[in-house]
Parts: sequence; C-alpha cells; structure tokens
Amino acid sequence: MVDEDFGTATIVYEDPYDGTVERTVENEHIAYFQDHWILKVDESDGHDVVRRIPYERVHYVERSVDEFREEVGTLTNQVESFADDLRETLFGGPEQRDDGPTRIDVDDGSERQ
Repeated sequence: MVDEDFGTATIVYEDPYDGTVERTVENEHIAYFQDHWILKVDESDGHDVVRRIPYERVHYVERSVDEFREEVGTLTNQVESFADDLRETLFGGPEQRDDGPTRIDVDDGSERQ
C-alpha cells in the first residue's frame, strides 16, 4: 500500500481489442521509457503486472502533480540518469577510460599510440 499520495495519472490509448481505453492509476504506477508508456495494471503472486503501450497508441496522459516545477525536475533527473547510463554503456566507466584518444590506422586497422 502507498503511504504518500503522489497524485494520479489518466492515460487514454488505443487497445487493439477494446478500442479507446481510459485508465487512471497512481502517479508512481506510470512511467515513460524507451518510446513506451509503462503502467502497472495488476499484481500477481507478489509481482507487479505492467503494460507497455507504444507512444503511437497514446492520445494523451494527464497527471495531477503538487508542483509543476518538481515534475519537470524529476523528468530532467530521469533524462540525465539515462544519458549517464548510456554514456557508460557506450564509452565505459571512468576506470575504463584512457587519458588520450586511441588512434586507428585506417589502412590496416592496427592501433597506434
């Protein structure tokens, strides 16, 4: 059970079987990630059941928030966190980084220092 009231969100989307669906959930049960809205729809055996809805099927999402500035700050933090994770995945963590660039000879593909 949720101790604090973080507000609610209403999502309106197209379902292939049910047509236009409007669902209201607690704010902490909905998120946007990798071009999908993800929302908790149920629980089963102590696990959350979530539905991923492609952004193309969503008409709109309406959320109640205490303060708009806090909501934007949360989104900014999520984007920065995602960018940091992506940077680490692509370029490695600080322990894997080198002080200088790696030069590659395009003629034969061998590395030069």
